[in-house]
Amino acid sequence: MNDASDVKLHFLDYWRIIKVRAGLIALAFVLVIMTAGVVVWFMPREYYSKVTVEVKPDRSGAIDVFSNSSRAATDPTFVSTQFNNLQKTEILYPVINALKLTEKWAVDGRPLTPQIVCVKLLRMMSLKEVRNTALIEIGIYSTDKEEAADIANMIAVIYRDSRLKEVQVSAERGLALVKEGIESQSKRVVESAGEMNAIRARDAITDPDPDNPNTQFGTTDRNLVALEQQVNEQGLVVTRTRGQLEQITKLKPEELKEALRTFNMDDQGVIKMVNSLLEAQTDETKYSNSGLGENHPRIVSLRALQESYANQLSKSLSAVRLNLASKLAVEESTLQVLQEKFNTAREAQIKDKEKASAYAKAKGEALQEKRIFEAAKIKFQTESFDSKLYFEPAHIREKAEPSLYPSKPKVPAYMAVAVILGLGVGVGLAFFIEYLDTSVKTLDDVEKFLGVPVLAVVLKDAARLITRRGDTPDAEAYRILRANMEFNKPDRNSNTITLVSGGPGEGKSTTLNNMAYTCAQGGYNVLVVDADLRRPTQHTFFDIPNQFGLTDYLTGKATIDEITKPSKIDNLSFIPSGQLPEEAVGILNSQRMVELIAQVKSQYDLVFFDAPPILGVSDGSVLASECDITIMVVQHRRFPRAMLEHVKKAVLHCGGTLIGVVLNNVDPRHDNGYSYYNSYNDYYSPRPTKEEASRRGSDDLATTSAASSPKRPRSTGNREDY
Repeated sequence: MNDASDVKLHFLDYWRIIKVRAGLIALAFVLVIMTAGVVVWFMPREYYSKVTVEVKPDRSGAIDVFSNSSRAATDPTFVSTQFNNLQKTEILYPVINALKLTEKWAVDGRPLTPQIVCVKLLRMMSLKEVRNTALIEIGIYSTDKEEAADIANMIAVIYRDSRLKEVQVSAERGLALVKEGIESQSKRVVESAGEMNAIRARDAITDPDPDNPNTQFGTTDRNLVALEQQVNEQGLVVTRTRGQLEQITKLKPEELKEALRTFNMDDQGVIKMVNSLLEAQTDETKYSNSGLGENHPRIVSLRALQESYANQLSKSLSAVRLNLASKLAVEESTLQVLQEKFNTAREAQIKDKEKASAYAKAKGEALQEKRIFEAAKIKFQTESFDSKLYFEPAHIREKAEPSLYPSKPKVPAYMAVAVILGLGVGVGLAFFIEYLDTSVKTLDDVEKFLGVPVLAVVLKDAARLITRRGDTPDAEAYRILRANMEFNKPDRNSNTITLVSGGPGEGKSTTLNNMAYTCAQGGYNVLVVDADLRRPTQHTFFDIPNQFGLTDYLTGKATIDEITKPSKIDNLSFIPSGQLPEEAVGILNSQRMVELIAQVKSQYDLVFFDAPPILGVSDGSVLASECDITIMVVQHRRFPRAMLEHVKKAVLHCGGTLIGVVLNNVDPRHDNGYSYYNSYNDYYSPRPTKEEASRRGSDDLATTSAASSPKRPRSTGNREDY
């Protein structure tokens, strides 16, 4: 599970690498700083001079005769374009010729070509735009401050003159083209006006204002509209009259009164007659209801009267029908006459429109040509006037002056970069070397690559416990080693132990001696056998002569009891290695050695055999195969992991039992992961009382010289501690 503690651990690992490689980082940093300082010291001093030029868009674009001004809108790429123009040969070659730079920069008396000088000049130039303005700064770097100012000013002058010349040439060319266009346009105006007049005369068109494009000519359109309206109105009259006639034809005599009112026809005689008929009908009904019979004289009289009225109404209705029929015929005849007039007018309108369209087209073209001609004349006059006014497309706002101090190299900037680069190189080199370093660095490395547990971690400069009085913080690491050894023994009877290492100088002999001392202090009956016959060191710890010892037993010259020496420490005995005869180099691989191991195994609780490096000689493999337990001593950050794997394989191949590793010579100042070993030792170490401290004061002075002796004591013959 990845949490915040894992991230913190990774950060501490990085910091540890920096602390461990601090010397390398400092060396790389100093070398980079010194190199940068030397490079900066020998770099030529260059002076910087600049001239400030204000650039303006010129008026060399195409002239638009219909606009009020010939000046174009602001171009956002204008200044960028001028940047590129300033670096073109059209500007630089005149500068080179004016200042005679080909001869001035001659090499060995031979003038340079303009192309080479131009390339060199481009490298010296520095162009900069002043933000939100139309100003350009033209800067020149040169080892000669006068030369830098002269070149910058000359570039500005050449550029200004070049721009001014371009504006003048462009204006003259534009005016010439406009003048030619005016002459050509004048001819087109005359031609188009003549064509318009010819069409007007040919088609007899009346135009009150030929110069006005909105003039109305002809009335054909209005007459046609009036005729069309009359035709429509007459058609409505005919339709209405025909409807009235159809309705009257279907009427009965008694219905004539209401029909006349509907048709707005006022005939009093007919109306009176209808009223009399209705009164006679009413009287007949009244008398019939009163009981008079059908043959009653009064009833017969009323019926005769009704019949008379009906005959008269029928005649009146026939007269009305004849009047409507006559009126309908007249209205239809009128409609036909109007329709014929309308058709004739419409045909005339089509012909008139064709004539008017041709004339309108000719008139529009003539007016357009005339407008163009007049606008061109006005524009020509305006541009002619403007061309006579002075216009400066590039104005020098600030001339270049010789600089008082060199601008290059920029020492603070270079040194700041050197500081950053030095730190980067140093840290990068430290991490690269750390990446290449395959030595054992952490407990995880041991357990991951060797597959065995770490029994103890011994800090750097651990004291020789046998030479110290009382308890010390360093003893705690060996007590931990003793406890872990007991826990990891294959069985309770495994009491012969050998410590092996891959190479010399890993602290194997010191670790074995301190471990034996710690076990003896814990009440074990301990024997230390110095089985490193080639380069023995254990006798220096016990301060016992090495002239007589293990080699004498193995050669049959002495017994075990004769070579066993008591030490100054209770429960701790010692067998020196003795002097190794040249003819008995492989004497450890003998039956006598097997018998010795068997005998001391039964006499002592723990027996420690100091062996040479297992990869150097065969003696280490012999001891590992004969002893019950093998412990590997690995010096922190010394040998690569591959070598330690070979040590493990050598122990396993010879039949040894490897129970764990002692990680030796760990420096907690560089490796924060091990600092708790040191802090725990200090925290749990016994503190003497005031009486003991005063009593031990004199003893500590006596032991100071012994404690300050070389960290790797050597035996006679300048033998190295393993």
